[in-house]
Amino acid sequence: MIGIDLFAGAGGMSLGAQLAGIDVQFAVENDPWACATYRQNHSSTTLFSGDIRKLNRRQLRPWLADGDGIVLFGGPPCQGFSWSNLRTRSEKNKNNWLFLEFVRIARLLAPEWIVFENVQGFTNTKGGLFVEAVESEFEQMGYTTHSAKLNAMRYGVPQDRTRFFIVANRDGVAFHFPKPSSSVVSVDDAIRDLPSLENGQMECWQRYGRKKPSPYGRAMRGKRKGCCNNLVTRNAEFVIERYSYVPQGGNWEDIPENQMDNYADRTRCHTGIYHRLKSSKPSIVIGNFRKNMLIHPTEHRGLSVREAARLQSFPDKYEFKGSIGFQQQQVGNAVPPLLAKAVFATIAKMVGGKKK
Repeated sequence: MIGIDLFAGAGGMSLGAQLAGIDVQFAVENDPWACATYRQNHSSTTLFSGDIRKLNRRQLRPWLADGDGIVLFGGPPCQGFSWSNLRTRSEKNKNNWLFLEFVRIARLLAPEWIVFENVQGFTNTKGGLFVEAVESEFEQMGYTTHSAKLNAMRYGVPQDRTRFFIVANRDGVAFHFPKPSSSVVSVDDAIRDLPSLENGQMECWQRYGRKKPSPYGRAMRGKRKGCCNNLVTRNAEFVIERYSYVPQGGNWEDIPENQMDNYADRTRCHTGIYHRLKSSKPSIVIGNFRKNMLIHPTEHRGLSVREAARLQSFPDKYEFKGSIGFQQQQVGNAVPPLLAKAVFATIAKMVGGKKK
């Protein structure tokens, strides 16, 4: 199968598709640093680096003749639909309407399969207005649609992260989403073999730590002796002091009130503020680093970019580009590759069975 990735970001969905045996030939992304990361890790994929609204038939010409064997996939910008961004969760946010560009490209290509992904908040913004609009557009084009919310931790990802998927087929095929697993990968399984780091760590490449990797860790490492993107935000000393009060699984509520005097009303902090990850469980959502302020389970510091990438299921060979802030944003915005792989592998299996 041939894959085309819209709103590709750092390439989480593309990687998942490739892991499922799909040849991702074309991708679209507007953010320059996400583009740099995508090019670094997907050198054989043609990347349209720019506003998707400027993408036309000329750039898509190699894939216009016949949609057979093509899977079009992607997730339009999700900030407007996120629970953490309640102020813009409405139809008035212009970014919320970029899903229409996805629909426009689908009309041009008429792909055999479509995979549309977004945050779970997409399903209930304005009473489900956007979900109904997307499904209606696909169905008007003759597609059969199936939708579901999938939790990444049930598909091999060490993170409690739910994403919304619509899978559409042009030939009326009844798609069944992959079955979730009862086993989960913990934070300890995911990152225990990574190097011990200091607050403000800026030396990108580091050798692995001395702890024995779990099967998950070995899969992420491959045959490497070390990995890059071991970057940690430098927090002020008073912030590090706050970390010392927080146990695993705890958050800002464990910090003495006199240590939080710069907050006008600390009770308005959400649960992700100063949250220390629990070693024995999957991580909570890896999102905006500044808003969530997740703490390493055993060290008094924030997560490194590589640790967050492991919790997203990016292998260690995957290199993120840009400043630490841009790298953190790319990792936080990404679709976990192993979750995407589970969806694409199901499609690939159905296509393979049909050919037989």
